[in-house]
Amino acid sequence: MSEYHPDQSSTPIDEKIIAMRVVAMPGDTNPYGTIFGGIILSYIDQAGFVEARRHGDLDWVTAAIEKVEFHAPVHVGDIVTLITDTTRLGRTSIDVRVEVEAERFKSHRVVHVTSARLTMVGMRDGKPFPFRECPCKDESEYGIDE
Repeated sequence: MSEYHPDQSSTPIDEKIIAMRVVAMPGDTNPYGTIFGGIILSYIDQAGFVEARRHGDLDWVTAAIEKVEFHAPVHVGDIVTLITDTTRLGRTSIDVRVEVEAERFKSHRVVHVTSARLTMVGMRDGKPFPFRECPCKDESEYGIDE
């Protein structure tokens, strides 16, 4: 059974959500007409923040991003979708999975671009801040640790 965080989004914390959708614009591309990898990394970071905010109104910062491998390019006009879910809850941090897809401008075909795992830390006054008192009852379901 999914757990809901009180006073936050009504979406279960283990459910995937669309965190962002953007259109690849000419200013975001290299001379070959494909989006710069750093732009995608920026989107991944922002999507991680959107997912983290579902767990509390803190100053969420990115502590780590695992290796990111690009499997397909993103072209001008493609719609980039970033889908997130929480894979681990700690006391002051969470792990977020981000899947990046591109819907091709002309064909509408959806391709997998990349995926990433981020560790986001909830901060207050410049220090990690516990966003929850203790692990939930179903800790094994979420891979929770303290």
